[in-house]
This record gives sequence, structure tokens and C-alpha cells, in this order.
Amino acid sequence: MNDQLLKAVLLMFMGMTIVFSFLIVLVFLLQWLAHVLPRLSWLLPDPEPAKPRAKAGPPDRKQEVALAIAAALQKFWGLR
Repeated sequence: MNDQLLKAVLLMFMGMTIVFSFLIVLVFLLQWLAHVLPRLSWLLPDPEPAKPRAKAGPPDRKQEVALAIAAALQKFWGLR
């Protein structure tokens, strides 16, 4: 029983050591990338902002007629 407990503790210690080592390496790698990637930003420049659209002209006569018909139907039929 004592031998199995010792093996379990050893296995747990090895697993936790591997995980913490990986996390420490990951932290240092991310810090290194934070310093290196801004220097390489010229490879992938930011896209240019979208140009503003031209303002629409006055509404068509057909749109005014459609709105008038819709308002009349809503008033007459009580539609919502």
C-alpha cells in the first residue's frame, strides 16, 4: 500500500511539474511576442478606413405614394 501511495505522489509531482513548466514557458513566450510583433507590424498594415457614403437625394415619388397608401390602410383598417 505504501509503495502505491509513493508512486501516486511521484506521478502527481511529475504531472504538476510539467504543467507549471509549460505555463511558465507560455508566459515568457507571450511576453516576448508582445515585444517582437509590434516591430513586425509593417508586414500587415491596418486596412484603410471606409470612405463615407454620399448622402441620398430626396425620396422618390413612389416612396411617398407607398407611405401614403400604408398610412391610409392603417387608419381605415386599424392595421398595425
